[in-house]
Amino acid sequence: MKRFIEHEELARDSRFIRGNNAQATVIASLPDDVDAIVNAIDPMSAVIEEGVRGTAAEPLYDAYGPGFIFTILNEPLDPEAPAALTRLLFRMHGIFVGELQALEGAARSLWDFPDAPWEFKMNMARQCWDEARHVQIFEKLLVHLGGDVGTFPENTFLFECACSEDPAMRVAGVNRGLEGLACDVFRDMIRYAQKTGDEVMEQAIDYVLADEITHVRFGSEWVKEFTKNDPGYLERTQDFRREVDKQFNFGGARSNRSDAAIQIAVEDRLEAGFSQSEIDELASLSDGGPSRETLIAAGQVLRERHEARKAEKGKEASS
Repeated sequence: MKRFIEHEELARDSRFIRGNNAQATVIASLPDDVDAIVNAIDPMSAVIEEGVRGTAAEPLYDAYGPGFIFTILNEPLDPEAPAALTRLLFRMHGIFVGELQALEGAARSLWDFPDAPWEFKMNMARQCWDEARHVQIFEKLLVHLGGDVGTFPENTFLFECACSEDPAMRVAGVNRGLEGLACDVFRDMIRYAQKTGDEVMEQAIDYVLADEITHVRFGSEWVKEFTKNDPGYLERTQDFRREVDKQFNFGGARSNRSDAAIQIAVEDRLEAGFSQSEIDELASLSDGGPSRETLIAAGQVLRERHEARKAEKGKEASS
């Protein structure tokens, strides 16, 4: 079996619709400037439209244009908001495919590094078993909420960002970056389930979160082990983890700011082996993204341009 595969090579069945990673990469680097955001996203309209065509996200694109991604990623989940169920299903589907990619990341870590210590391989094998359960749990939660696999496109951005060909950087990216993001998202989803009284969702995600904390701890321990007695190697690994975290902030959607869609799960991260200084650094990395007000303003401009294009197409079709 091939080692160090690319994200395009991940195997999927016919239910899955593969999305485009470009927009996720762009979102991660957006400044807090309306014009800059509009100029970055508007040229991608056709790509974004193609990525959602035939999925449950298509009505959101038709209504909001390419700026719908800000509503999905950067707005807190609110059961009273417009299209609340669609947005909830979009996130739950994203968690499902994220768990699938976390399973693949852990499995690749087990296979890609044959000379790694036996204890490392056992940790990765344990994680694979956990992730396989998580995939099943989130598929059932997706159905529980009224969705299904393939309802929305899959973006392999998480696998692409997290999977390095270096073992220390791999666990820094997968276990501390991707699994750390999972801690933040799952804590937010537990709060949402409590708010809506969905005890099935609350209990299931709380169960998964306990595993994720263990997986982050694996990463914390193995980064130290792989880089011991080599401060330069440790710093390169930390730099890689910082870059992954910056990408996973999705332009400020995940941060400590009061307007963030997803708050950093400080207590869970401390339990998982993050230091307070690392959490403070993560907050400083994410707080530099666009504010909610900036994204709302940019989304309005993008929506107006989208409506203008639709009106122009309508005139051409009728002439």
